[in-house]
Amino acid sequence: MSDADVAMLRSIARSRTEPASRVERARMLLGYREDPSFFAVGRSLRVHHQTVQRCVERALAYGPMAALDDLPRPGKEPTITAEAKAWLVSLACRKAKELGYPHELWTTRLLARHAREHGPAEGHTCFGKLVQGTVCKILNEQEVKPHKVRYYLERRDPEFKEKMAEVLCVYREVKILRATAAASKKKPSEAVAIVSYDEKPGIQAIATTAADLPPEPGVHATFARDHEYKRHGTVSLLAGIDLVTGKVHALVKDRHRSCEFIEFLELLDAAYSAHTAIKLILDNHSAHISKETNAWLADQPAGRFEFTFTPKHGSWLNLVEGFFSKLARSVLRHIRVASKQELKDRIMAAMDEFNRNPVVHTWSYKIDQAA
Repeated sequence: MSDADVAMLRSIARSRTEPASRVERARMLLGYREDPSFFAVGRSLRVHHQTVQRCVERALAYGPMAALDDLPRPGKEPTITAEAKAWLVSLACRKAKELGYPHELWTTRLLARHAREHGPAEGHTCFGKLVQGTVCKILNEQEVKPHKVRYYLERRDPEFKEKMAEVLCVYREVKILRATAAASKKKPSEAVAIVSYDEKPGIQAIATTAADLPPEPGVHATFARDHEYKRHGTVSLLAGIDLVTGKVHALVKDRHRSCEFIEFLELLDAAYSAHTAIKLILDNHSAHISKETNAWLADQPAGRFEFTFTPKHGSWLNLVEGFFSKLARSVLRHIRVASKQELKDRIMAAMDEFNRNPVVHTWSYKIDQAA
């Protein structure tokens, strides 16, 4: 063995990540190099001397590094041809409904049945007795999972980057306002207010049909709740976060039409002084660009309201979405109410709770790359 082979074998023999069989065989070769006795090496490594002999013979025949791995075994010739596998994979890449099945996607059992019924007619007689497990193995080899769906979001807005840059510019303005206020140790200027706004519709008002049972030590650790429930309808939360102060402005309504959006704008109008420019980051919902909304905005003083719209399918750019996620995970999770009005009251109480200790939501990703 060369010095390079010895160094490599020693490294493998000390390895904690190599397969155990390779580590053991490396130790056999190194042990035989120091003491050329099959019995002595086998006794020191607690293996049979014939195991050491076979390892050494492989090293002499194929080289020390090749001796660390098993030699290829003849095995049985595969009965499923490469062409048959390619046909099955191409079949899996189509939808089951395209071949007349009521299923949208394949199941591996359905795919195996289809291959058994139609494979021989396509020249793949090896599929005559195909089973589900073999289908799974063939698909796994090509990393194809026709029974699963992974969602993606198509960018349908041709001006996506430009609109995203506009939103990021607003976020950078927020960063400058906060930095200026921190440097001067004063409250942020009232010349401008920047609000991230959106609606959260479909919040369900669900009532219990029996009282919840509280946790009881030694009996059950969690609240116990009856499976049956009663629906009282849904409400919509219209909310905006002041990105400079963290204050939440909110309304809870049965619907979220233009009239409710205008009511929210009137809420903002009353919340800020008359000389404050109110900038809103919002999506392209029809209520935000309707005739009623535009007519109301036309009656306001020039520069009072300014809208910055997120691109289509770009609502993730709106910071208020993070607030809605927090609300859903903390307040709305497992909530039960006796009426729709109670749900409205509790949501507004949550808004008051958030405003007692406002949290400023910030955006940092690629903010300095905004044009």
